[in-house]
Amino acid sequence: MSRLGHHNAVVTGAGAGIGRAIALRLAAEGAKVVVNDLDPDAAQATVAQIEAAGGTALAVQGDVSIETDVDRAFAACEQAWGRCTLAVNNAGIVQQVRLAEMRAEDWDRMIAVHLRGCFLGCRRAIGPMLEAGEGAIVNIASQLGQIGGIELTHYSAAKAGIIGLTKSLAREVSASGVRVNAVAPGPINTDLVLGLSEDWRRAKAAELPLGRFGEPQDVAATVAFLASEDAKIYVGQTLGPNSGDVML
Repeated sequence: MSRLGHHNAVVTGAGAGIGRAIALRLAAEGAKVVVNDLDPDAAQATVAQIEAAGGTALAVQGDVSIETDVDRAFAACEQAWGRCTLAVNNAGIVQQVRLAEMRAEDWDRMIAVHLRGCFLGCRRAIGPMLEAGEGAIVNIASQLGQIGGIELTHYSAAKAGIIGLTKSLAREVSASGVRVNAVAPGPINTDLVLGLSEDWRRAKAAELPLGRFGEPQDVAATVAFLASEDAKIYVGQTLGPNSGDVML
């Protein structure tokens, strides 16, 4: 498959879970992929999987909340293959705690990784894309940014911010040839979600019309679509592979 063979991609948080699935899918469809992750060994493991399948990738360690780290990931893409044509801002963390017990530093870190990280990734990608008159950005939000989540107030707020950022940036740059969209997954079987309490997961599954959580590959397929020419009139949209948790 070479639907995405024209893309040089940067995928953050691609060492595991949804990010790894996205990196693998993009590479399988022909994209060259910078695999960015806070854990360098995890990033390298994703690269090894891509290369074993005949794809092209390189690993770059970094914290998406740190401006110089974000710049390093995009600079690596530019040095290896040319400008980034596809940015996927996926990196994230999760923590289960009620707001009454939440520390200010818990809130700050959640916002820094998700929302600041998304902002920094978008800002670093957008200049060269605007100069070229083309490019695509996909931001990974969450259905909890649309409906809220018990014991996940800071996570939900950060994801809601990503949806707002996506819509606003799309209005700024779509006419210049850069498409910006978001994906808001429902609960997905990743280590992050499996780290939440069993009670939370059981209650959440019971709410879903489909009755079960999704898989990382389900999200990756949605990202690959948004990155492709098949999605050429999708701008400012939030697509929801969410087992029916949100219906729009």
